[in-house]
Amino acid sequence: MQTTLEKPATEKKVEKTEAGNYFVSNYPPFSFWKPDQVHLVDEVLQRPAPPDIPLGVYFHIPFCRKRCHFCYFKVYTDKNAGEIKAYIDAGMREMERLAARPYLKGRKAHFVYFGGGTPSYLSVPQLKDLSERMKALVPWDEAEEVAFEAEPGTLNEVKLTGIREIGVTRLSLGVENFDDHILESNGRAHRSGEIGKAYNFARGLGFEHINIDLIAGMMNETEANWKVCVAKAIEMQPDAVTIYQMEVPYNTTMYQQMKAEGKVTAPVADWQTKRDWVSHAFDEFQKAGYTVTSAYTVVKDPKRIKFVYRDSLWDGADLLSCGVASFGHFGGVHYQNQADVGPYMQAVDAGKPPIFRAYQTTHEDRFVREFILKLKLGRSEWAHYIQKFGEDPRKHFGPQLDYLAKEGFATLDADGITLTRDGLLQVDRLLHDFFLPQHRQYARYT
Repeated sequence: MQTTLEKPATEKKVEKTEAGNYFVSNYPPFSFWKPDQVHLVDEVLQRPAPPDIPLGVYFHIPFCRKRCHFCYFKVYTDKNAGEIKAYIDAGMREMERLAARPYLKGRKAHFVYFGGGTPSYLSVPQLKDLSERMKALVPWDEAEEVAFEAEPGTLNEVKLTGIREIGVTRLSLGVENFDDHILESNGRAHRSGEIGKAYNFARGLGFEHINIDLIAGMMNETEANWKVCVAKAIEMQPDAVTIYQMEVPYNTTMYQQMKAEGKVTAPVADWQTKRDWVSHAFDEFQKAGYTVTSAYTVVKDPKRIKFVYRDSLWDGADLLSCGVASFGHFGGVHYQNQADVGPYMQAVDAGKPPIFRAYQTTHEDRFVREFILKLKLGRSEWAHYIQKFGEDPRKHFGPQLDYLAKEGFATLDADGITLTRDGLLQVDRLLHDFFLPQHRQYARYT
């Protein structure tokens, strides 16, 4: 495939953070998923269960104490206990119907993920009720990982004990920053004093894998603050740290304020500053014995600590995903549920699939998807794609790969591609050039 590459508009000349989302979480871009393909999900579900495709289970818990100014997920901050119960009941009815379909019937979960929102917003009785009902539908007894997102301010020893008892193995704490002023000005609900307490309780309970999230370039953040955050994170000695670079997607309160004020540039650090800060973090963590395992992650013991959810999805695993706005995947067909809780629950109550849009991938789509997502790991071997897809990336992406090498973003050898530090730090921006031509127009904005 030949393509004419243009230098990305943001490179070197335009470094300010503007509204939009460069982060590549799936492929093809969500804007190409359409309502008229929803029926294809049902067609897949009528097939026999595949013997060789791992199955993951995702449940979306869309409740939070506060909405962060940079958050673009579907969350609600005004729901009471009765409304939460009704939502969980709806999610379980959705999962029950899906789990009974031929394609899913009898399959066990290879991994489970509780995402949000804030899963730790739920009470212990709510979590136990939810998890027991999920296990009855899709057993977890052979799951390699049960991952759970948590906001430090929602955690205490009782809550963490309950989370551990439902079988969670990977606890991810949304720390983001250790400075109260920065946390407050960015809309975070927790404060610095709650971070250490939550982490120490969790460590004492024996979670197998504790990850903490940090965000480089938050509003009002300085280089001095960032260095302190990195030092404090190292002092905690978590099993893994995930570091994001601040973005301002369109459906955030920060963007709405920018729009009201007629501003184009977001009030956060520019891209080069964010890359420099993440590079500093990588250096410091490496000095402390951590390994950089992707564009966003450092891991204390890579032989022991795995990201099963991420790696399985990038390898093409099926994902039974339930809840409002959640994304799933069956047999090459991506789908997303209704994006608002009202239409979602109305569809479930009516006995209908609450799916809003879907996309049936082609063989080429799946090859491109896996190649670009795995580039985020920093190293890819040509032989893997030749064996799995019958596609040689060197032929399919010749101009793109040459560009990365010429600009110093990667080195190419006989066996594969290795991203340089510079390439790794801006990999999402670079990935858009690997999209198929028909998928590039709206790639940045979806």
